[in-house]
Amino acid sequence: MSKMEFVPKLAEAGGITRKQADQVYSAFVGMIAESLKNGQRVALPGIGIFSVIARKARTGRNPRTGEEIKIPARKAVKFSSSSVISSSLNEPKKAPQKAAKKGSAKPAKKK
Repeated sequence: MSKMEFVPKLAEAGGITRKQADQVYSAFVGMIAESLKNGQRVALPGIGIFSVIARKARTGRNPRTGEEIKIPARKAVKFSSSSVISSSLNEPKKAPQKAAKKGSAKPAKKK
């Protein structure tokens, strides 16, 4: 779902205008980004946890030329989904029920 799809649904669910929903969305994303920038972990119950991890510098390869390149150390955002979301995504699917047979599967013989 993109922001263009999310904001109208948020407005409808919250009983607010689209402009207000867009402001709420922007403030929400800004607060998460600011917290992560400050190195804080952001836990959203029922959704998951955003945290910052440090990646070490390493040597990689250019896939086109095969040339070795140095990849600098950097920080990255890690997301761990909540158990509620994970379990709902991985529920086993129910097998479809077969329709009751109304007659024989073979066509009748001609005489």
